[in-house]
Amino acid sequence: MKIYGLVGKSGTGKSYQAGNICREKNIEAIIDDGLFICRNKVMAGISAKRQPTKIAAVRTALFHEDDHMQSVKNAIEKADPDSLLVLGTSDRMVDKIVARLGLEEIDERIYIEDITTEEERQTAHKQRHEMGQHVIPAPTFQLKRQFSGYFVSPLKSSLQMFRNLNPWKEAADKSVVRPTYSYLGGYEISEKVMSDIAACVQKELGTVSNLVKIVISDNRMEEEEGVELYIQADFNYGADLPAKAEEYQKQVAHQIEAMTMFNVTKVDLEVRRLV
Repeated sequence: MKIYGLVGKSGTGKSYQAGNICREKNIEAIIDDGLFICRNKVMAGISAKRQPTKIAAVRTALFHEDDHMQSVKNAIEKADPDSLLVLGTSDRMVDKIVARLGLEEIDERIYIEDITTEEERQTAHKQRHEMGQHVIPAPTFQLKRQFSGYFVSPLKSSLQMFRNLNPWKEAADKSVVRPTYSYLGGYEISEKVMSDIAACVQKELGTVSNLVKIVISDNRMEEEEGVELYIQADFNYGADLPAKAEEYQKQVAHQIEAMTMFNVTKVDLEVRRLV
């Protein structure tokens, strides 16, 4: 396996550029902030960007915990990529990650100053320190479970950091997330917000006459992270009940995910009666 290192200070655009480097050099896999991403898929790891403090984030990025390290090490052995790009804020950090994961020595080092302009690095710095946004070189749907309840979205043309980006070619494999330790502070979304979203879907579809009960369970601490909903409702008589009930379930899940960034793992719907 050929090992590459990408070195640059925090907030200089390493994660953004990682995908570009992988395409140019045909690199199959990436180690970035505690994640092992191979062939555009998150294979293993825990993202440092979901840790509550910067210190915890650094420990995660360095694979300090044995369970975390071993799971990523096993995933690398199973995936068996021909080449791997390791991201770090310094040569020392990259070397520590490589040693911790039992990888061979780095064959080629790439420095962010050699592949980006000062203007590009300043733009990346602004995204990080003024907007609290961090890039992860993986598709948003791959990050959905790990970042349930976080601000995470695909990196589209409206969020382009560099002028020469082709959004049709590049945007699909990068995501933007606002980490827990962002200086912008924490936030909470009440259950009433989700209930209100379910009520809005009810009005929009017009097939649910009354929402009797909505129960929301938060299972973000479990392996399948996200929220579960139990909804009891009355439906309008004459509707194609199975189809309309399924449509309502899907729309509630879609709208909650789109508006709150929570991963909805289940929507159980009980039809109490037809009116």
